[in-house]
Formats: sequence, C-alpha cells, structure tokens
Amino acid sequence: MKNIVILISGSGTNMAAIVKTAQREGWQQKYGARVAAVISNRADAAGLRWASAQGIVTEALDHKAYPNREAFDAALAQLIDRFDSPDQPALVLLAGFMRILTPGFVQRYAGRLVNIHPSLLPAFSGLHTHQRAIDTGCQVAGATVHLVTAELDCGPILAQAVVPVLPGDTADMLSARVLTQEHLIYPQAVAGLLEKM
Repeated sequence: MKNIVILISGSGTNMAAIVKTAQREGWQQKYGARVAAVISNRADAAGLRWASAQGIVTEALDHKAYPNREAFDAALAQLIDRFDSPDQPALVLLAGFMRILTPGFVQRYAGRLVNIHPSLLPAFSGLHTHQRAIDTGCQVAGATVHLVTAELDCGPILAQAVVPVLPGDTADMLSARVLTQEHLIYPQAVAGLLEKM
C-alpha cells in the first residue's frame, strides 16, 4: 500500500479535497494508495477533526514545543516515517502547512514532497500572493502544485490553474476563486504521481 501523509496547519480544505477525490476515484483499488495520516503543527486545526471523522489517523505536533526548526522537523520526520517503508515510500503532501521546512527535511523526502501554492509560480512566491497579484495589476492569478525543493516555492511544477483577476477584486475574493481551482488540480497532480510510482 502506498501511504499518503498530509501536513496541514488549519482548516485543511485541500486535504479534504484530496481525501474526497481518493474515495470517489477509488485510489486504493486503482493505485494501491490511501491517505494514511494527517499531521498538523496546531492541535486546534479544524482539518484534524474532519480527517479523524473520516477514520484517518491524525497527529498534532506543536512546533512551539521544540527549540528550533531542525528539532521540530526531526520529530515530524519520525511521525511521517511510521507510514514509510523501503519498498513503498510515503508521499508527503503539504496542504496549507504554514512552516518553512529545513533543507535536511526536504532532502529526506526529495521527489515525494509536494506543495500547493496560491500563485502562478514562479510569480509571487511566499505570502500575500493574492494582494500582490492585484497590486501589480495582473490580469490573471492562479495556483501551482509543485515538488518541494530547499528553495522556497521553486520546485518543479506539476500542475497549474489560471483564474482571472476581476475589476474590484479584493484579496479575499480572488483567494476564494483560486481555492476552488486548488481543490481540482491538487488531487489531479497527486493521482499523476501515483500512476508513476
């Protein structure tokens, strides 16, 4: 069984979109894959409750309990590795996981660590992407699914979706339109990876 571990920090809407797609499309039968665990750096993350209600193993690991990023990432890797095996390495998906990961962590899961970012990379890496797109006068914005590398938001692109920036858009309005596309392209990109594994 190919295990998928999803990391979240909040409501986990992209995680939920992946879980629902996996169930609807029968990833277990089709790819021999399942969402095995959802891990959050915040115990109060609403996504943990949703995942638990679906029968998925959940874990909370408070990053504030660790002296530095390296120590937190080491503890996080230990949790993830419970779902890993040499013949079937787990796929690790970042779905609104609001932590910058250390180069050592990224290297450990190289080629199977995936993120979704709310912009058309390479434009607007980092935070506040929707407001930055509006402020620069962009006609389009969107989302990107990419493999994670040590350089923030710079890994190979797996999928993108484009949405128009409309007159009078606020960052929240644009974010809501982009999010609907995120929920479509992230599960599609993951399915594409599973087909090749």
